[in-house]
Amino acid sequence: MNIHPELAEFPTTEIAAPLIGYAKSQPRGALNDWHAHDAAQLFHVVKGSLAIDTEHGTFFAPPERAVWLPPRVAHQTRYLTDTDLRYVYVQMDHTHDLPQTPQVIQVTTLLRALILEFMSYPRSQTEEGPAARIAAVILDQLKMLPAAPLQLPMPQDTRLRTLCEAIIRCPANIPSLDEAARRSTLSVRSFERRMKAETGLSFRTWCRQVKLFRALELLASGRSVSDVSHKLGYEGPSAFVATFKKAFGLTPGRYFSDGDSNS
Repeated sequence: MNIHPELAEFPTTEIAAPLIGYAKSQPRGALNDWHAHDAAQLFHVVKGSLAIDTEHGTFFAPPERAVWLPPRVAHQTRYLTDTDLRYVYVQMDHTHDLPQTPQVIQVTTLLRALILEFMSYPRSQTEEGPAARIAAVILDQLKMLPAAPLQLPMPQDTRLRTLCEAIIRCPANIPSLDEAARRSTLSVRSFERRMKAETGLSFRTWCRQVKLFRALELLASGRSVSDVSHKLGYEGPSAFVATFKKAFGLTPGRYFSDGDSNS
């Protein structure tokens, strides 16, 4: 089924319907700088990959995943590869029962089909009739979809954030716990406690997430498993694949080629 031509243009007039569709392709390296919307936003990645930075952390979406942003969450979007997207905006009045924090979700076969069907209608036909009923089912689906483990939470404490940003820039050289605490001018015990309180993760777990997150970016850009494992300091490709599968439930090859396998 084809996307209605009208939905290739960003909506510039007020629309009363609960959901507004928009479809676009973005080139690798494109950046939508920091901004926010009054509506909630679902970024459904059909092909390619993107990363969305927020104050809550960074969220990564490969094919057949989607990033959910509640209303008025400031964000910037980085397109890591040539990316085809379907954006679904949810008017604020219809978001009260939907997730109130940003998250990555798995796009099931049903949700994908609903979004595609919804986007076959012009916007003028989405306030009532079949398109409105499809929109209602989409909203029901968004209430129950499980979050995927693709968030990198960031601390707000300035010292911890400076340290974490440095680790993100070079995840192959992660400092020891003692060194991380020293660089944050904290005792080891205070550092561990503060890190856990601000990110929900231990320092070791957070660093492992950084490496996996970077691995996703590199794999999405076409790097081989061998290259990625070497670049990020794993003992070898088999160790990297095992760590990746433990975190995401799939090997890297299956993850990017079979995004709907868990739906």
